Amino acid sequence: MMFKSIKSKIVVFAVMATLVPSLGLGLLSFRQNEAQINDNVTRELRALTNYAIREIELWVEKRVHETQVTSASIVVIEGLTTVSRPANTSGKNRAAVARYLRSVQEKLDTILELTVVNTAGEVVASSAEMPTSVTIPSNWLETRVIVPPHWDKQYHAPTLSIAVPVLSYGDVLIGTMVAVLDLRNLKPYLKSATKSPPGEVLLLDSDGRTLISSYANMDELAQLDPALLSRLRSQTGNSIAFQGLTHKQVIGLADGASELSVTVLAERDRAEVYGAWIELRNIFLGLVAALVLVVTAVAFQMGRSIVVPLRRLIRAADRIAAGDLEVRLSATRRDELGHLTQVFNQMTDRLRRNHAEIMAANEAMQQQNQVLKTLSITDSLTGLYNRSKLDSILTDQLARFNRNHRPFTLLMLDIDHFKTLNDTYGHVAGDEILTAVARILLQSIRSIDYAARYGGDEFIIILTETSAELGWKTAERVRTQVEALHPTVKGSAVSLTVSIGIVESQPEDTMPTEVFARADHALYEAKRAGRNRAYCPLLAKTEA
Repeated sequence: MMFKSIKSKIVVFAVMATLVPSLGLGLLSFRQNEAQINDNVTRELRALTNYAIREIELWVEKRVHETQVTSASIVVIEGLTTVSRPANTSGKNRAAVARYLRSVQEKLDTILELTVVNTAGEVVASSAEMPTSVTIPSNWLETRVIVPPHWDKQYHAPTLSIAVPVLSYGDVLIGTMVAVLDLRNLKPYLKSATKSPPGEVLLLDSDGRTLISSYANMDELAQLDPALLSRLRSQTGNSIAFQGLTHKQVIGLADGASELSVTVLAERDRAEVYGAWIELRNIFLGLVAALVLVVTAVAFQMGRSIVVPLRRLIRAADRIAAGDLEVRLSATRRDELGHLTQVFNQMTDRLRRNHAEIMAANEAMQQQNQVLKTLSITDSLTGLYNRSKLDSILTDQLARFNRNHRPFTLLMLDIDHFKTLNDTYGHVAGDEILTAVARILLQSIRSIDYAARYGGDEFIIILTETSAELGWKTAERVRTQVEALHPTVKGSAVSLTVSIGIVESQPEDTMPTEVFARADHALYEAKRAGRNRAYCPLLAKTEA
């Protein structure tokens, strides 16, 4: 009987019309928001692990380069050559090599031990009194990391071992130089305070033991459960929630650096991620409850003379739903329906204002997105493409090369003695020099070519559908223009030169890192040949 009265029907209708859409849309919105949070956290953790892996690989590559420089020393080469001969001075030569290795090891805090081994696998000299026992694998020339990251009991530190060949002056393999690296020096590179997203990065060995971590409370970390570690490795690229090492409950994602046989784990506190979401959900439920109470109270008063005004309101609401926001009703009544009409008019006015604000904000956001898109692919100092865009360009060029078999050429440039210039004239002058070189690069390439800043004072030029011979001409043009630049810094004319490594795309190139590695080697050869020159392995073989 109670639902036969118009007041009861209005109350029930008002409550249902308010509660169902509010809760349905709200819960759907929160569900979508939760999924978006998960996606964002996964994306941030993936970026965190990718950044850490990239920095780890760069760090190891630098250590390999340092070891290669040490292995090319006259002391090491002559010592190995002399020791292999039967002579009475072999003991003196071993001692000389050992002293040299100790002096180098003392200067490089990232290296705990340097050991020279002959081709028979015998230790010739070492910077340590008791060298670490290392078995050189048969494929060590392809994989420089011969002992993956692990906890070294002798040094009480996480270490890994790398090996580089020692060549005679005739480029004959006469031995191996093994370097034991201190991974504790890698800790500052696991994440960037400005570039990395929130979270902590941990480097785990094959058993799930933490070797190094960006987390400040290192003593609180424990070994990850093997089953959990296996689950994380099987879901590479996807985040999962678990009882973490840095917080009680975390959202984590693991990835592996294949060359190092190590797992990089990124964690983020789950309470921190979902704290704001839970608080907002509770506020929403409270607001829905308050709204239901208000609507019920108002609807209970709308008993008399309801049909005609309600139809007017329905027609006005339909026009708003159709997009007509210019609706306005005359509020002549002084009862509840008159008040509702006034509220309806106020709501329409607010919708009009909000719609105008939303359209203006949308236009401003589109403009800002365009600016952000440009900033995301360019280097802020030089205006050239940045490293992230460079990887994308090179990947695209490799795909094109595989399709049409038209080669492209990559030039890697390095400003000679840039660190000395930077230290002498200051970072502001160094930035001006980088900008001047970048302008020359842009003026020296075609509109279909690409110029990017690889990092520091290194630049990359990608010449599309260009052979190594034509790339050489471009390199020489860039080199001569830089040499003729002579910028004035603090009243003094500065001489600038660049060394350039040139490589042409090859059928076996599958990844950008392979092309970069060959270009870096060519650049190294150009520097080793005396700097201020270009070097192309392909052209060098042709000339030979």
